[in-house]
Amino acid sequence: MSDLKKYIANRKMTDKAFADGFEEGYEQFKIGVVLRQARESAGLTQEELAVRLKTQKTAISRIENHAEDIKLSTLDRVAKALGKRLEVNIA
Repeated sequence: MSDLKKYIANRKMTDKAFADGFEEGYEQFKIGVVLRQARESAGLTQEELAVRLKTQKTAISRIENHAEDIKLSTLDRVAKALGKRLEVNIA
């Protein structure tokens, strides 16, 4: 087990607030990472994506770094701006 995984496991056992919010926070973090990877794969900077979406670079940064409560319509606009399509899967 990696040091990070050990830290997370230990923290979950000793900090109820951390444990309660961890999974949701981790899922939101993954959304931001996926969006950043898709943007980079498309060869775009945050600024270039912002221009395509008619928004500010700070908005793209906020989406990539703090994807909580992001609307599906926003995800769809980002996907289209990257030449992709949004797929939602309930597992």
